[in-house]
Amino acid sequence: MKIGAIYLDDICIVPRVWNAVSAWERTRGLLGRPPLQAGEGMLIRDCRLVHTLGMAYALDLAFLDRNGQVKKLVHGVLPTRLSGSLQAQQTLELAPGTLAKITLKKGDVLAWREAGA
Repeated sequence: MKIGAIYLDDICIVPRVWNAVSAWERTRGLLGRPPLQAGEGMLIRDCRLVHTLGMAYALDLAFLDRNGQVKKLVHGVLPTRLSGSLQAQQTLELAPGTLAKITLKKGDVLAWREAGA
């Protein structure tokens, strides 16, 4: 799994983001992993729907199109729930409360940059 950061207008807004690239990484996502901490996230490509079945913690979600434009924001998705967006091509999973702190809004364009690149 690749590690990088999420940027908005060349400003780093989430400094530690895992990019789920392979089919297995996308399928597993955060299942069986510890809760995300402040400043952490997981970007899942080819993902329009997220579930929190089998998870013990909530997530904030940003659904993005293929260009990184925010199409939908969902705050505090509880365990055993589903959330999605037909307009999305990828999903950014974040620790609960993150969306409010970074004041992300629909229409913003995000970019993932690999660490060290």
